[in-house]
Amino acid sequence: MKTIFVLVLGLTVALLAGCAVAPIPEVETGSATANGLGEGSAAPESNLTEGCIEAFDTDFDYFPDKIAPDHAEGWSVTYHGHYKVLTLHNPWRGAEETFQYLLLQCGGPVPDGFDDTPMIEVPVRSVAALTSTVLPHLHELGILERLVAVDRFDYVNTAAVREMIDAGTLQEAGTGTGVNTEILIDVDPELIITFAYGNIDYDTHPKLIEAGLPVALTAGYMETSPLGRTEWLKVTALFFNQEKQAEKVFGGIAHRYADMAELAAGVNEKPTVLVGIARRESWRVPGGNSYFARYIADAGGAYLWGEDESTGSIPLSMENVFEAATEADIWLANTGSWSNAGDILAADERYGSLAAVEQGSVYSNNALVNEWGGNDYWETGVANPDLVLADLIKIFHPDLLPEHELIWFHQLD
Repeated sequence: MKTIFVLVLGLTVALLAGCAVAPIPEVETGSATANGLGEGSAAPESNLTEGCIEAFDTDFDYFPDKIAPDHAEGWSVTYHGHYKVLTLHNPWRGAEETFQYLLLQCGGPVPDGFDDTPMIEVPVRSVAALTSTVLPHLHELGILERLVAVDRFDYVNTAAVREMIDAGTLQEAGTGTGVNTEILIDVDPELIITFAYGNIDYDTHPKLIEAGLPVALTAGYMETSPLGRTEWLKVTALFFNQEKQAEKVFGGIAHRYADMAELAAGVNEKPTVLVGIARRESWRVPGGNSYFARYIADAGGAYLWGEDESTGSIPLSMENVFEAATEADIWLANTGSWSNAGDILAADERYGSLAAVEQGSVYSNNALVNEWGGNDYWETGVANPDLVLADLIKIFHPDLLPEHELIWFHQLD
């Protein structure tokens, strides 16, 4: 099987702030399926991806194309005729609040009961993406031309977006508390997508809300499975009424991922796997229920901390790790700063005692880093877990994919 990879890929502050979930009013919806927008026409056969309702009809269902999460656990959506309610259940680690957004089909009336809920009219016609993980979403949904700003040019790897940067059609808005709200006010996007850590010293959205800008959070990084992280493509699609395209794209990814996992499921021997590197004598390894532990299991590997039940990272001492991983078959260092075997011992000579180092079985996920240091693994890789899984299968069981060439991972030799 030959894998070919092509790198392309004013509202008030209270209104815009994420808030506790309120009861959702029940709205009767019609079931007509004919298409039309104007007076006397029938209900649309598909979601309106361009334009607005010209003559609102309470009996029409303006969202005949609907989606729901199959793998993701951090979001849900309900449909109500001419509006949708998007709920983020776990916007960041340890979050005690739930965020909710009212997505109103433009041309329809604002429903009662959402006075304190941020409202975004859909389909959104212009967007600022202050997280690079959203860029492949816009590309796959066929709406990249609606992008007006990104956080940092240096972070971007998606080829089509880099072309926009080179052409001077995008603005650079910055990140965190250093975000340039004046630039965003000037380009006037109908939606700004960002993420949060739940730390006021780092998060971007409080400053955007204070400036009266339309912001929504995305939190795919909180998911505990590769497909769950990728399924946030559907969340992006909700703002553009692109449910049908999102279902098609994600369905293909999920199918290919399942095929890859099935290929590796029949292996008899599983190599033991170490992940990460030490930083200041502390080594944080992925929890046994984390998305990366799932990657290792699906690729036919035996993760050394696979029995752990945590979904985040586990802080360990160097001694703890060396005791468990001295004989590990493969080490996925996953560091952006190492490019060859010499970098390993230069970082710490003690690494030389690891069997994986002695055997030349050390890999990192920084094979595609642009000239400014932006790592495509965290952009296109997040959007294509089937290809990431193919990389890992190639590392663990090269005979299963003899013609596959590594994309994001490379051997430190």
